[in-house]
Amino acid sequence: MGADDSAKTKDEDMEKRVLGRTGIEVSVVGIGGEGFENKPYEACEAIIDRALEGGINFVDIYNSNPDVRSNVGRALARYPRESFVVEGHIGSAWKDGQYYRTRDMDVCRASFADFLERMQLEYVDVGMIHYVDDQADFDAVFDGPLIAYAKKLKDQGTVRSIGLSTHNTDIAIEVAKTGIVDVILFSVNPAYDMLPATDDVNTFFTEEAYDRDFTGIDPKREEFYRLCETSGVAVTVMKALGAGMLLDGARSPFGRAMTPVQCIHYCLTRPAVATVPVGLASIEQVDAVLAYAQATDGEKDYSEIVAGGPRSSIQGSCMYCGHCAPCTSGIDIAQVNKFVDLALPQETVPDTLRDHYQLLEHRASECVECGACEPNCPFGVDIIGKMHAAEELFE
Repeated sequence: MGADDSAKTKDEDMEKRVLGRTGIEVSVVGIGGEGFENKPYEACEAIIDRALEGGINFVDIYNSNPDVRSNVGRALARYPRESFVVEGHIGSAWKDGQYYRTRDMDVCRASFADFLERMQLEYVDVGMIHYVDDQADFDAVFDGPLIAYAKKLKDQGTVRSIGLSTHNTDIAIEVAKTGIVDVILFSVNPAYDMLPATDDVNTFFTEEAYDRDFTGIDPKREEFYRLCETSGVAVTVMKALGAGMLLDGARSPFGRAMTPVQCIHYCLTRPAVATVPVGLASIEQVDAVLAYAQATDGEKDYSEIVAGGPRSSIQGSCMYCGHCAPCTSGIDIAQVNKFVDLALPQETVPDTLRDHYQLLEHRASECVECGACEPNCPFGVDIIGKMHAAEELFE
């Protein structure tokens, strides 16, 4: 509890996950930095207090705005350092009252030092290289001084792990393969997952991008999730609400509005995703995402919206929505299907997947083929076939 009397005991109902191979435990819902812009200290403090009281412990601050850094740092300093996790960005800078991205090392060092000072931090849990969306920038980062600086910060203990943010699936795959980056901040939601890789993030915000038939998750995205899951790279999420598009039925490519809880749950059912930070600009918005902790399975269920979209045809693909539950044998069908989908494209089953499978309370071999699950699946998945595949792969 912080020094301020208004800092209350946190609600323990919020689920926690481990941030990949870092070992850091994070709340499945987090706070993004957007909501703190153009707000006085008191408003920032109120948002942080409500979020931490509700069990949120993860904060992503990409912002270079000095006021945001100072306000958020002052509010968090009232809490024990071990009670919150900070994802802070390297390469986000401020000049003439404007944010900009930079690779100038003198500016990067000065801006990150400013981040630490204004945020009142001795260390940052995730030092996030800010953002890399094209091949030329990837090459410049990993062949140049920026990655060396990030490694030095980690060696010094100033950052506990190295992260990188990107909107481009091709770049995300390359980053995951480096073995250097522990955490990838990636744009995830059901609409973006159906789009091919792009080095222009603005593509996501054009109506033309969604004027196509959706036939399942883009194969590159599947490869990215699979690679992260099997290598211990954690995914933290940006754009979970599609910049508000998914909350508006008239703008959503699925023709129906999703709720914040449904958007968050979709992200959390993707492999390797550990936490979903959302930009929260008001107490009402904080409460809307805190509702995830108490939401019922029905309130979390996104399957009918994704399956029933006007241009959506995702038959046969498991979306891990859990609509198949409950299994008469107690099998976590969605989780088994996820392990099968992660393992099938690979020559051998990774030990990490085999270990995760062995920890399941009930395994695929316990399936009695009653068929009760299959009529419940909005996507027409051959669930019994998936159980046979899991038994062959893992048992």
